[in-house]
Amino acid sequence: MRFVRWFKEVGIDEVPLVGGKNASLGEMVRELGKLGVRVPDGFAVTAEGFHHFLQANGLGAPIREQLREMDPHNPDDLARRTRLIRSLILRAALPEDLEGEIVQAYRELSRQARVEDLMVAVRSSATAEDLPTASFAGQHESYLGIQGEAELLDAVKKCFASLYTARATRYRVDMGFPHEKVLLSVGVQRLVRSDLASSGVIFTLDTETGFDGVVMLEGVWGLGENIVQGKSTPDRFYVHKETLAKGYKPLLWKKLGAKELRLVYDTEHHKLRNNPVSPTDRNQWVLSNEEVLKLAHWAVLIEQHYSQKRGAPTPMDIEWAKDGITGELFIVQARPETVHSRKGATIKSYTLLEEGQVLVEGLAVGEKIATGPARVIRDPKAMNQIKPGDVLVTVTTNPDWEPIMKIASAIVTERGGRTSHAAIVARELGIPAVVGAAGATKALAKGGPVTVSCAQGEVGRVYEGTLKFTVDEFDPYQVGTTRTQIMMNVGNPEQAFRLALLPNDGVGLARMEFIFADWVGIHPLALLHPEKLSPRVQREVEVRTNGYPSGREYFIDRLSQGIAVLAAAFYPKPVILRMSDFKTNEYAKLLGGEAFEPGEENPMLGWRGASRYYHPDYKEGFLLEVEAVRRVRDEMGLTNLVVMIPFCRTVEEGQRVLDTMKEGGLERGRNGLEVYVMAEIPSNVILAEEFSQIFDGFSIGSNDLTQLVLGVDRDSTQVAALFDERNPAVKWACAELIRKAHKHGRKVGICGQAPSDYPEFAAFLVDAGIDSISLNPDSVVRTKQRIVETEQNHKGRKAKA
Repeated sequence: MRFVRWFKEVGIDEVPLVGGKNASLGEMVRELGKLGVRVPDGFAVTAEGFHHFLQANGLGAPIREQLREMDPHNPDDLARRTRLIRSLILRAALPEDLEGEIVQAYRELSRQARVEDLMVAVRSSATAEDLPTASFAGQHESYLGIQGEAELLDAVKKCFASLYTARATRYRVDMGFPHEKVLLSVGVQRLVRSDLASSGVIFTLDTETGFDGVVMLEGVWGLGENIVQGKSTPDRFYVHKETLAKGYKPLLWKKLGAKELRLVYDTEHHKLRNNPVSPTDRNQWVLSNEEVLKLAHWAVLIEQHYSQKRGAPTPMDIEWAKDGITGELFIVQARPETVHSRKGATIKSYTLLEEGQVLVEGLAVGEKIATGPARVIRDPKAMNQIKPGDVLVTVTTNPDWEPIMKIASAIVTERGGRTSHAAIVARELGIPAVVGAAGATKALAKGGPVTVSCAQGEVGRVYEGTLKFTVDEFDPYQVGTTRTQIMMNVGNPEQAFRLALLPNDGVGLARMEFIFADWVGIHPLALLHPEKLSPRVQREVEVRTNGYPSGREYFIDRLSQGIAVLAAAFYPKPVILRMSDFKTNEYAKLLGGEAFEPGEENPMLGWRGASRYYHPDYKEGFLLEVEAVRRVRDEMGLTNLVVMIPFCRTVEEGQRVLDTMKEGGLERGRNGLEVYVMAEIPSNVILAEEFSQIFDGFSIGSNDLTQLVLGVDRDSTQVAALFDERNPAVKWACAELIRKAHKHGRKVGICGQAPSDYPEFAAFLVDAGIDSISLNPDSVVRTKQRIVETEQNHKGRKAKA
């Protein structure tokens, strides 16, 4: 056939013939099907067919005239002339030979499916589309649920016309593509009945940070258009690539979305319809764990293939669908990701310096901070109301909003997730956005100055007023290298992917308490013994653990997810996880905690750390922590996770903890497990050689060590001036620990604040031979640069000696 090509006949090199979308589908059918990647079959009406259509109807000259006379920066003129072009195309007839080939191919596709009139998806595929430098995503039209020859031919013409929508025409101007160089192909593909199941998108990196060690997958019930249009908040999943390739099941993180609407086919009236999702289905995942892992595996295969084809790393933007009739999974589109793949090596780090009243919260898109007057706009026709630098606030966006979005300093929408239209465009524009911010149009209706912050993790916040913030820019490859390992203190898994991009040698202190408080939020014994709780607390626990078979599984699953995200972000570098070190008064603040925690006069020196782990009143709670760690290491394959025991007063106590861990399935030395101990009590220094016999390394907790060496309550304002890590007694303790530990081949690090605050203290530690210094993220680059200089000076002194 002259104007039709089956997908199996084309590949990625045929973009000029069949456009980016169809070329990619053909590439996957032809090359990846044999590896198990399922792609629905179909055919492409070629760009030559489109050109033939224009020539047969004499449309070339009038289209060129309208484009030549058009002012693309005048919205009214742009809309009027592109509307005229589309009307010319829609009134024209398909040439007889082109129509015949389309009908012939459709009949063959129906015959292969063993139906009379196969339901198909008809999608535009431009010849400058789905390229690594420009996606054209959402610029041209697609039509779903098309059935019968007449509907198909009409849909093909509508796709042809969509090359000249106002938004597509303006996008070509903005991206520098000459109109006459961009033609349109149309893809006709067997329809996956995802309206009866689920569908969504996959990115082979984290869309907010560009971290490429994970696959991010989102999904909703029904057709996936609700994700892009921001009408339904999707479920989200993260899978770790490297350990997936090794045969593990590293489903790191699952976040249940609201999934408010289900887009389905109304077969009776031949149109799409959005239905509300029942509360039961909203609380169900759209995919099983095994299905998520299968799709992630396919995504990695697709990324590897395209990267090999291009000769460069190529992150991918993929669409998936599940057929509700057969239960089969399919990949229905794949294109190069176009935002993070264009970024350079320089990293910008935004830090908010002030706190203010939070007006609204949602999902953070990007990692920037912006300020400006809040401007609530409910319809893109009111675009003249917004001025450059305003913060656009609305319910949701689509491509018609893009002229407004391009002049906004930030975007806030009430609906949508991380792959909604608003999120995608905000990333491309390089501005922060907060999506899924319920009630934003009401909360920000006054229109005063606001600060939009996406620099604080997963949650994006809109603050009242103009708050101060800083922007630090650096090239991580120009910081220099050090003998001393420079690690980080990290507690919030939601910031892990971003922090992993900083120059680092791993995590020297991963605080389990943060995951406990924010990801679990319930006292472990309250989950194991709900009968000891008041009826009110029982009900609250039941609400939080809804969807889990037991409180035990809730705790282990939630805790293991938080730990896994931290371990995966820095893999294969070591991540040293300190087991829970809440004090009794802090444990009591967890939901249900008051029923299980004693009152203590001095919790700082009381029942904390190691002394809890083997104690009969808490042991079963600690074993839940152990099981979460075991799951991360043994089932997800994240063996870079190192365990650290806090506040271990005696060697005998340390051994009892190790015995308890072994009882729970975590044995020091098995599967490469290392167990460190915090050095924060004078006995850890005095008996360092004995502790070296049962632990693999030490981490100096300079806050507690200073407090106990000097006998100073660090929370007392009366003696606060005496608290100083640079005191000779504290420095002697650090140096003595390093000496004794190295004598037995054990590593020593430090995870306190002192090296960040006092450059001379960091220099002292380097001179003493410390193996690693773990810093708060905001001081990593600055302190590493100082340590480079310190080590160079140290070498110079040794050479002279």
